Parts: sequence; structure tokens; C-alpha cells
Amino acid sequence: MGVSPLMSIGVKAMTANYAALQTTSHNIANANVAGYSRQQVELATAQGQFSGAGYFGKGVDVVAVTRSHNEFLTRESASAQALAGMDVARLEQLRRLEGVFRTGETGLGHASSAFLNAMVDMVSRPADLAARQVVLSRAADLAARFAEAGATLDESQASVNGELRATVAEVNSLAQSIAEVNQRIAALRGIGQPPNDLLDERERLVARLSQHVKVSRIDADDGSLAIFIGGGQRLVLGNEATKLQVVPDAADPSRSAVAIVENGIARPIGEEALGGGSIAGLLRFQNQDLTDARNLIGRLAAAVAGAVNQQQSLGLNLLPPLGQSAGTSLFDVGPTRALPNAANARDAGGNPIGSVALTITDAGALQPSEYDLRENPAVAGSWLLTRLLDGKVSTVVSGDVVDGMRIDFGAPQAGDRFLLQPVTRAANGMKALLDDPRSLAAAAPLVAITDQGNSGSVGIGQLQVNAAPDPAPVPGAEKLRITFTDDNGAYDWELLDSANATLVFGAGTWQPGQPVQTPALESYGYTLHLSGVPRSGDIVTVAPTPASTMASNNGNALALLGLRDAGLADGRTAVEAWSQAIADIGVRVQSARTSADISTTVAGQAELARSSQAGVNLDEEAARLIQYQQSYQAAAKVLQVAQTLFDTLLQVAAGR
Repeated sequence: MGVSPLMSIGVKAMTANYAALQTTSHNIANANVAGYSRQQVELATAQGQFSGAGYFGKGVDVVAVTRSHNEFLTRESASAQALAGMDVARLEQLRRLEGVFRTGETGLGHASSAFLNAMVDMVSRPADLAARQVVLSRAADLAARFAEAGATLDESQASVNGELRATVAEVNSLAQSIAEVNQRIAALRGIGQPPNDLLDERERLVARLSQHVKVSRIDADDGSLAIFIGGGQRLVLGNEATKLQVVPDAADPSRSAVAIVENGIARPIGEEALGGGSIAGLLRFQNQDLTDARNLIGRLAAAVAGAVNQQQSLGLNLLPPLGQSAGTSLFDVGPTRALPNAANARDAGGNPIGSVALTITDAGALQPSEYDLRENPAVAGSWLLTRLLDGKVSTVVSGDVVDGMRIDFGAPQAGDRFLLQPVTRAANGMKALLDDPRSLAAAAPLVAITDQGNSGSVGIGQLQVNAAPDPAPVPGAEKLRITFTDDNGAYDWELLDSANATLVFGAGTWQPGQPVQTPALESYGYTLHLSGVPRSGDIVTVAPTPASTMASNNGNALALLGLRDAGLADGRTAVEAWSQAIADIGVRVQSARTSADISTTVAGQAELARSSQAGVNLDEEAARLIQYQQSYQAAAKVLQVAQTLFDTLLQVAAGR
């Protein structure tokens, strides 16, 4: 046996250990590269050579350079990153939204309270124009606060739209990069060895993509990777990438939706279908949190403005001629909206054929919600109204009143669908309409007085204005006279004209603690409460407020002040409603923060589990570096020995 096999074994050993040294050095160099998978050289014993004395080894062969990769842990890490991306994106937006729902003197609750508290001075000094001017100033400040809050929410919507466009652009870029890497990997498939660094690059791209949208993946036979989103929508297939696009929401064009473009057609993907990623978090914030915030603020704006305007209309102001000028609305709010869906039937000009009109009938009954209105397939001519706040479904027809709003239809078509927004834009358009302090209706249109000749202690507890006297129960009626007929509360009542002629009369019995019950008062929309103890012959008269006392009358100012403690918004005062809104947003922020903390921790643990198998441990690599260095030196020694033997053989041969 010659020296050649020994030299061959030495060369193979050196080659194998050099490859191991090179791979180890590559691992050390990429130890801090995110997503890098540790590589290692796979060695195999070379097939031995048979001889009469047995098989003699022929050294070692380098079989492949493999990468440490766990498919399951990689998928789990990507899935956890998608969930964390969704929670973090929503939390960031909620933190901005939290700034709108402020407490203390900068909050809308304090501004509402300050406005209604300003009525105290007007009650005390109804003729004082300075006290009235303070009320108008507070009203202007309140309206400006609501409008500012609405504008801030518009900015939040614009921010969401911008972030969605930027994120979708990044997703499209990542998808295209994955498609390009797919093509390069497939082209190298025929070599027979995996392109480890390209595979790592693709995994890094998929990991970044998972932060924005949850993906599912299928490995193809050619080595390429197919990426799907939204419950099966193709994003990457081979070397082809499908694009996402930000489009207007079908229900409300001011909001954004995300669609996948296939054959030139944009097909919207629902927030739920996306499953995770920052895009899903942004859409969830937009469709749920931001919408609910608008409705909470809008409901309060509509409730306060509606109650004040209603009470203002029931009083008399100081504009000439005195006693004949009813109060006009103090506030204006943004309009109600009934938005037709983008898929509704349209005419040749592209305009919707059907329409829906909303009219606020009771501002106090409004709910902080939007409504989905669609055709009822079970009953022709009726529609299903779903309150999106809690999912409550009602069957309605044109003219029905639900939650303080009247719904009127205009030629709706089969299959039409509408998004009803009774309070969504109320805060945005809120403004104070009056600038003349005399326009405030502090005086009540009627006064109740007791006769000077009364022998009992009967007095006027309260004359409450509930509604405008329209229509009048009897034409020509001027005043109501109540005459007690015994000491037990029995009375006769008469409705008199200007000449004190009786137009209508009747009888009743007054019970302490109860209002006086007369058809005349009920028809006029007033409630009269008495105090004390009436005696037979005592007289109480309800008559129009004299022009001479108009400036000093504070009957309606008292009613306006009473709104401070009245249930304006679903039975809650303005301050209570605002406190509830702050609590609602606070709970959302806290819940989102908890979810983000948990999902971020889970994502970190999943990535740690992946990197513990696929990552580079510098201590291990340093130990292997020494091991392979020593092996390389030993292989070099084999070559040295073989060289010495070869030289000896040459010398022996030359001596012969």
C-alpha cells in the first residue's frame, strides 16, 4: 500500500475541518442577526477500501451544510407576533384617544356643569344683562369644547387612515420580496443543497409580515412558500404576489377598509378575517373604539343641546315686543346621518335610489350607538334595525320611533342597507347660536298667583312648563281660575277669556304632594304644584306673564337651572354621563394594555423558544472553534507524516 491513501485521508480531514471552521465562523459573524439560523456541517465517513486484510478507511466526506430550523416553533412565533402586533397597534391608538376624555376642569363634564351653573345668577337676577352674558359665554365655551373633541376624533380617524396606507404599502413590499426570494430558492433547488441564507432571509420577511397581518403558509415542492391571509386569501404564490389596498368602507366612506386586489377587483377583508397583526388592530380601533367614542361624546352633545333648546323654547325672552317672543334654540349640533351602503341600488348617475331620513324626537332617549338597517326578508315592507352597541334587533316600518329617533323611508330598494348615525357627528357641528343676552328665555309664559283675600295658607309650589301650549284647548282662553269649595281640597276650575267670561269649567280635588289635575293645564303642557292648606273660597289664578314683570320673571330660568340635576342622557346627568364615558374609555385602555402586555410576553417567549434551537450560542461556537482548530491541526499532522513517509520512500528508491 502506498502513501497516496494516507495523503488523501489527510486532505479530506483538512477539508472537512476547514469547512467546519468556516461554518462556525459564519455562525459567530451572524450571531446578532435577527432571524439567523445556526448552520452546521454534516460529515459522513467515506466508504472504506477492501483488501485481503479487511477494509481500510478512506477518511471523511462533507455531505451538506444544514441549518437548525424548527418549523413548528417558527409558525408559533409568527402567530404570536401577529397577535402582539394587533394588541400593540390598538393600544397606541387608545392612548391617543384617552386624551380626549379628560377629567377635571378640562373635561366636557365640567364644561357642561359650568354652563348650567351659570344659570344661578340669571335666576337671581333675570333682568341683569351681565348675568345673561355669562350664560352665553359659558354656552359658547361648551359648544367649542364639544366641537374640539369632535375635531380631535377626526384627527384620530385621519391618523388611522394614514397608518393603514403606510402599513399596507409595507405589506405589499414584503410580499413582493418574499415572491422574489421564492423565485431564487426555486432556481437553486436543482443543485441539491438548500440555500440556507436565502431560507433565513425568507423567514425574516415572513416574520416582519406577521407583525402586520396573520399569515398561514404552505411549503411547495419546488422550495417556494405560499402565503395566505384573511381565511384563505392568496397573498404570495410562487413568484407572484397579490397586493392589498386601502379602500373606503362600504358603510361609511370616511372610514377605511383593507381589500385584496385580484384581477383588478378589490375584495374587502373583514377585521375578524385578518385574525391578527397591526392592520387588524387599527381596524378594530377604528370600527369599535373610535366609533364608540364618537357616539359617547355625540350622545352627550345631543342630549345637553336638545334639553336646553327644548326648555328655551318654552320660555319668553326680553326681545321686543315683551311677552310675545318665545325663546329660540341656543345650540346647534351636527346632523343626523343615514348612509347608504356602497352596494345599494343606484340610478344611471350613480346616485342611490333609496333613502332614509332621521329626525330626533327625544334627545334624552338617544343611545350612544350606530344602527344597521336592512330589509326584513320575512315580512315585506318592514326592515330590521340592529343597534350595533349591543346587537338588539327591532322590526321597523317608515315613521317608527326607536331610541328617540324617527325613521322615515324614501323608496328603498330590495337588498338596500343603511348605516344610521343619529349622534356620531353631533359634537362636530355643535355651536352656540345666540349672541344677544336678551335672547335667553328666562321668563315663564305663565304665572300662578294666589288671591289676596284668601283665608288659607295655600301657596304656589311650582308651575312647571312641560310643553308648548299647542294647540290651545279653547280658542280665546286667557287664564285659568281655581276656586276651592271646601277645606278638604275640593275645587272648581274655569277657563276664562280676556273679558273673564267662562269658556270651559270643571271640578276636582287636590291632594297635598300631588299636582293640580285639570284638563286645561294638561292640554297646555303645564304642571301646577301647590303648598300649604287651602280654605273654602281660596282662589289660585294661572295667567300669562304680564309684560311689566317679564324682566324680573325667572320661571323658565329655574327650569333651565333644573337641567343641571336632571337625567339628560339615558337617565343620567351631564356630569354622570361624562363620568361614565371616561370610565368606558379607561376600561378599554386598561384592557388593551393588559392584552398587549400578555401577547407581547407570549411573543417574546415564542421567539425565545425558536431561537434556543435555531439561534447561535457564542460559547458553544467558541468551543467548537477550538475543537475544529485542533482537528485541522491533527489533519495537517497526518499530511506531514505522509510527506515524511513519501520522502523516505524516495530516498530508499534513489539508494537502490
